[in-house]
Amino acid sequence: VQLQAFGGGLVQPGGSLRLSCAASVQIYPKYAMAWYRQAPGKERELVAGISSGGRTNYADSVKGRFTISRDNGKNTVYVQMNSLAPEDTAAYYCNARCGSAVYWGQGTLVTVSS
Repeated sequence: VQLQAFGGGLVQPGGSLRLSCAASVQIYPKYAMAWYRQAPGKERELVAGISSGGRTNYADSVKGRFTISRDNGKNTVYVQMNSLAPEDTAAYYCNARCGSAVYWGQGTLVTVSS
């Protein structure tokens, strides 16, 4: 399984970005998908996850600002990020999980700065 993330960049505080992650395989119904992030000097943390059935979960720090979604026909998962703040600056990684098998994409850098 290969995962390719897109959409990172530089955005001002209060701005929005949408990240996309395209999978090389059919993600439905086997794969739960998620976004993680890792800021400099910090551990990688879960941002948001979505099950194959569409159930979502979010880190407390992004609830109400980020929305994860998946398009099974395009084998793609998205995260819409609104009201971005400097503390959201990190490399964002896409993740696919099926049972004990876990796959990671390359990171896409999000920088929130004025």
